This record gives sequence, structure tokens and C-alpha cells, in this order.
Amino acid sequence: MDLSDKTCVVTGATEGIGRAIVAALASGGARLAVCARTSERVAELVETLRTSGRTALGRACDVSDEGAVRAFAAAVRSELGPVDVLVNNAGLAHFVPVAEMDTAAFDEIMAVNVRGTFLMTRAFLPGMLERQRGHIVNIASLAGRNPVPNAAAYSASKHAVLGFSKSLFAEVRKHGIRVTAICPGSVVTPFFDKSGSQLSNPEGKLRPEDIADTVLAALQLPERALVSELDVRPTNP
Repeated sequence: MDLSDKTCVVTGATEGIGRAIVAALASGGARLAVCARTSERVAELVETLRTSGRTALGRACDVSDEGAVRAFAAAVRSELGPVDVLVNNAGLAHFVPVAEMDTAAFDEIMAVNVRGTFLMTRAFLPGMLERQRGHIVNIASLAGRNPVPNAAAYSASKHAVLGFSKSLFAEVRKHGIRVTAICPGSVVTPFFDKSGSQLSNPEGKLRPEDIADTVLAALQLPERALVSELDVRPTNP
């Protein structure tokens, strides 16, 4: 896909992997629709994009909130038109043993990581089906394949994202829509600070730009080709 003047939606866009994906898409000439929970950070990102000459729209949006997702999707369609690419990147984690995890923390992980991916996909998929083209990229995790101590809820949520992606792929492939699940290993971002965990040997870990470049490579494949799943690991951890 040639990204020039394509409309791309990125969730969880204001920092870490999401911010790097936005930058990569902007470098390819895309129009950007971005969202995150914090309105000030969304406004700052949109201003940065517009200053660099890109067409951009941003809204504060909790991806687990059905009404907020509908309002965001309506604004994107109204101001930027049909969406060509959706990157479901928003996610969070709480790294604690199962015996110590409270229900609210478990529910929050599932709401953002799984429900949010579903709600955003459902919001933009009908337009892709109508036009018989589009690309949905879901940021999963290697934790969705491999057991991680003290991360049972997060791993379960990313297993769910992978299962959702595989089923969606089988459902929409015949309509010319590509679905790609990206499974990064540990990436040096604020994600771990917020989740109450620390990275060991951060020098050997991935950077957000590594994941952004992987997303860009998947999107830029010829229209006749797709990569359904990609594992991204550090070369020498």
C-alpha cells in the first residue's frame, strides 16, 4: 500500500510505540487520526503533525468506552473521510501475581486491550467492507504466546487479541481487507513504568521505532500480499 494521502487511525498514539507508529506513517505521507486518553497530549501531537505539514485529527478517547469510540469514529469520517488503515495499539498492563490482583485491575486490562480492539475495529470495519479494501493492524505481544510470571491477565488479553486477529483475518480476507497481528518482545517505553514493572537489561531491548518500522513494512507490501502475524524480537538481548 502506498500511504500517500491514505487515512490512518492510531490508538494509544501519544507515546511509546503508538507515537513511533504515527511518526512512521506521517513520514510515508499519510493523513493521521489519533487518539489517547489525555486530551492535552493528543492536542500536542496533532499540533506537531500539522506543523510538519501533515493533515491530522485528534480526540481524547478511552477505547474501552463504546460511546467515546463511536464519537471518535464519526469525527474521523466527517473530517478525513474513509479510513484505509486502523492500528489498534492502545494497551496497558498491571504486573502482579494472580493471588494479589484485584478484579478492577483485571477488568481494566481486558477492557482496554481486548474490548478496545473490538470496539475500534467494529467502528471502522464497515467502511472497509463497503470499499472492499483496508488494513487492520493489531499490536499484540509475545506475552500472548509465551507464559510470563506476574502477567497472567496481560498475557490472557494478548492471547485474546491474537485469537481475535486470526478470526477477523479469516472473516474479511475475501473482502480485500488485510489483518496483521504484531507481537513485540519487550520494548523500552513508559509502558513498564506505568504497569509497576521494570525492564532488565534495557540496552538489549527493542525500541518503539523498531515496532513502527515493522508496521510500516507490513502496510507497504503489495496489495496482493499480506503478513498475518509477525513476532519482533531483539537481535541480541
